[in-house]
Amino acid sequence: MRLGHLTDCYLPVLNGVTSFVRAAKRSFEQAGVETYVFTSSHTAYPDAEAHVLRAPGLPLGGTGYYAYAGYPPAMLAQARQMDVLHVHHPFLAARVGAAVRRRSGQPLIFTAHTRYDLYARYYAPFLPARLASGLMAAWLRRITRQFDLVVAVSTADETMLRAQGVTAPVEVISNGIELDRFSAAAPADREALGLPRAAGLALYVGRLGPEKNLPVLIEAFAHAIRNAPAAAAPLALALVGSGPLEAQLCRQVARLGLAGQVHFLGRRPNEAIPGLVAAADMFVTASESEGHPITVIESLAAGLPVVAYAVPGIHETIQDGVNGLLAAPGAAALGAALARLAASPDLRQSLSAGARASAAQYSIHTTTRRLLERYNDLLAATAARRRP
Repeated sequence: MRLGHLTDCYLPVLNGVTSFVRAAKRSFEQAGVETYVFTSSHTAYPDAEAHVLRAPGLPLGGTGYYAYAGYPPAMLAQARQMDVLHVHHPFLAARVGAAVRRRSGQPLIFTAHTRYDLYARYYAPFLPARLASGLMAAWLRRITRQFDLVVAVSTADETMLRAQGVTAPVEVISNGIELDRFSAAAPADREALGLPRAAGLALYVGRLGPEKNLPVLIEAFAHAIRNAPAAAAPLALALVGSGPLEAQLCRQVARLGLAGQVHFLGRRPNEAIPGLVAAADMFVTASESEGHPITVIESLAAGLPVVAYAVPGIHETIQDGVNGLLAAPGAAALGAALARLAASPDLRQSLSAGARASAAQYSIHTTTRRLLERYNDLLAATAARRRP
């Protein structure tokens, strides 16, 4: 089988989609599937892995995404040779995938990686919220009609798709990761990273973009510092990633007097992430727009308790008091949960054990096995339709 993953961004961009596609590519290749990635870039990025094809595009600010008109002829010809096309973004990649399928007739699958209903308000702030959400729903309904299967990464994701009016077949298949990369990772050297050795270290990994609710995360951290018990160990926060909010967050940290306790580590190579996660004591996020966040699963695999909001896309993975702490939305509640965890080594130890145990179900090999079953089902159905 020749499998093509179509995505509007790929390495070196660090986000959940790129992490998933890379891990899935490796897993499929181990299973004997000839796997390609079709993506875009504004420069000739030196890919270390085989079968990555990039269309030239124009960078869309600092998002890591690119605007491109389509694939060059050689790249388009290669896409037409795929037995199955799997799309990971609903915009440009979806349009190209649909156009290739109309010509070549192979099965076309789409994974909804995030809460597109919520993303609309972050990336079209110049439009009224109802109008932005309505336009997003209309586009999802239109583009997904061209897919044989839509994969939802959580039941919350499936609910969102149905609420948006998607009528294509939808199946829930959870995200997966390369568990051993995180469960067996050696911790990075904190001192070399400029991080305090003795402090309890809370970690955030991801894009520094508006959809991640990071100003509230900084406020929550400030709340945790102010309300920590007098005998509690020091607390520090490290943010790994880059994005359009970085300068604003730096100013917020300075304004709150947290410059010595909040550390911006910038964008790091994918290979460095397991060590960074292993060096932390807990993972924290204030995002309310997740489908099934890869960074949360990675943290669980490394034994990190997760502090997050009790919102769809997260509460399916995090059980309060078992593998993390869930809070009601708001900086005060999230900060209180963070302070509670930082002040209790026994609680961290208990939740760490629960984190490792709960991560076992999210192996990338489990995910790719299920996807491969669906690919084969769709190939068989396509062959049956073509027979006279």
